[in-house]
Amino acid sequence: MKQMQEHSVERGKLKGMAGLEIHAYIITKEKLFCKCLASREKGLRVNVNICPICTGQPGAKPMLPNEEAVRQAVRIGLMLGCKINPFMKWQRKHYEWPDLPKGYQNTISGGTSGVGINGEFHGIGIWSMHLEEDPAAWEPDTGCVDYNRSGLPLVEIITAPDFTTADEVVNWLKKLLHSLSYLKSVDGNAGIKVDVNVNLPKKTERVEIKNLNSIENIAKAIEYELDRQMKEGSQRETRRFDEMKGKTFRMRGKEEVEDYRFISDPDLQDIVFDSKFVDELKKSLPESPEKKLDNIIKKFKIGENDAEILAKNIDIAEFFEKVVEKINAGFALPWVTVELFRFLNYNKTNLEGVDIKVEHFVELLEMVKSGKISVLKGKQILNQFYPKSFSVKNIVAKEGKISDKKELEKVAKGVIKENVNVVKDYKSGEKNAFNYLMGEIMKKTNRRADFNVAREVLKEMLK
Repeated sequence: MKQMQEHSVERGKLKGMAGLEIHAYIITKEKLFCKCLASREKGLRVNVNICPICTGQPGAKPMLPNEEAVRQAVRIGLMLGCKINPFMKWQRKHYEWPDLPKGYQNTISGGTSGVGINGEFHGIGIWSMHLEEDPAAWEPDTGCVDYNRSGLPLVEIITAPDFTTADEVVNWLKKLLHSLSYLKSVDGNAGIKVDVNVNLPKKTERVEIKNLNSIENIAKAIEYELDRQMKEGSQRETRRFDEMKGKTFRMRGKEEVEDYRFISDPDLQDIVFDSKFVDELKKSLPESPEKKLDNIIKKFKIGENDAEILAKNIDIAEFFEKVVEKINAGFALPWVTVELFRFLNYNKTNLEGVDIKVEHFVELLEMVKSGKISVLKGKQILNQFYPKSFSVKNIVAKEGKISDKKELEKVAKGVIKENVNVVKDYKSGEKNAFNYLMGEIMKKTNRRADFNVAREVLKEMLK
């Protein structure tokens, strides 16, 4: 009972000590030590992006490390507030699993200090962050090994055990992933793999839960494990989380550093950085999401909710900033936060997946703002910006807004003649009938009708 009082069992409130080992895929065109395509595409046919190097064939030697992977790893370390090591040594980390074709994993960790050390991110200490190669994908039930993933560049971030609840972990991870998306260094679509180390302070041994691949499962695993340790105690071991059962199960005894038998890799040269290289990368870092949000609110005098929508995606935020250099921010805001997002969602893409030039977008907005085209026509033209935008001047010359009353009267007359029953419904008090007739006017004019003028014309004619 005393132990129950010291550690609340209410879900989400159970306190312990938790640290994270976070693995994320660095965005590169090629693998870390060979020229194979670094594809992280899900559902890819097995063993198509492979060669003797990434499959660990006898006599195959690694190529020089992928320069872009090293560069992005340093940028991630700087974002985390780490001290970047000027001298890095490649290590061989040994273990006996079928997913490791060479029998060891190449990593800048283990006996060395990693790419960066002693950082801090949103109040959580960063012990170190490493660059390493991904193992292959092994399916225990069938024994099949897919080497497409073998050799992909990974960054591993190791936090201090500064978390006390699952909620803290969830909130912190969301901030981390948001900031990493601003760096454009890791593949957000490929997801993350997280190992969680958790125990009850001064009461239980630390347990590692391996290969959690969603924030939701991370939270559930931590909560279950703290609850289990409070009831059963624990020993140093590695466990896995069964998503279907919502429980952790023992895999094996916990490996210590000496179990991996770290040794220097004689086939890979040490990496040496000069201060100028690190300084240049530091200058290239974007604003943090928090700083970007604050600047958008202050600079453009817009509400926090709208600013948060913009700041969620650095491409959208920067696009908006360029647009409002040429057109009023208040007018441009809904066209970005509502219409542009609608356009992207409809086409199942993001701003990187479509070629929309700022000048074309501004030109479209100026046409709407000046009254040369209707709002509806503007939205219709925006829909045509996939996959590539274009100048709207020629379209506007042919399809500009129709504001002339006489021309709209002709259209309205035709609509009324074709929809006698709808007109009767309107005169009987059916309000939706009027909206239907307006929709027919907009359809016949290809959305070019000035909505306000057309509305007044239709009202007069229905009298």
